Amino acid sequence: MSAHTVRSYYRTIDGKRYDDLRELLTSEFVHERPDRTFEGRETFIGFMREGRPRTETDHELDRLYDDGDEIAVRGRLLGGDERLFGFVDVHTIDDGKIANIMTYTD
Repeated sequence: MSAHTVRSYYRTIDGKRYDDLRELLTSEFVHERPDRTFEGRETFIGFMREGRPRTETDHELDRLYDDGDEIAVRGRLLGGDERLFGFVDVHTIDDGKIANIMTYTD
């Protein structure tokens, strides 16, 4: 179930389905990125909805590593045909929902 949740996370962002995204995250969700940290599910969803510099993007997932409590995803963020950057996201799962994501980029 956790791997399905993580895959759904990327699909909901790419599809701009923010109500569905809300259901995948704990209320205390934290996303730690190289450029900033989002604390709280509503703060993160607000940024995804209104604050992102580019909303026409797709996450292309190359590999998923699942140990039960943490799931690491290696992939690329694409803007049209352009590769914007590569990433590794480490998702921490709590009771079937994403509680934390630590993002590493290249």
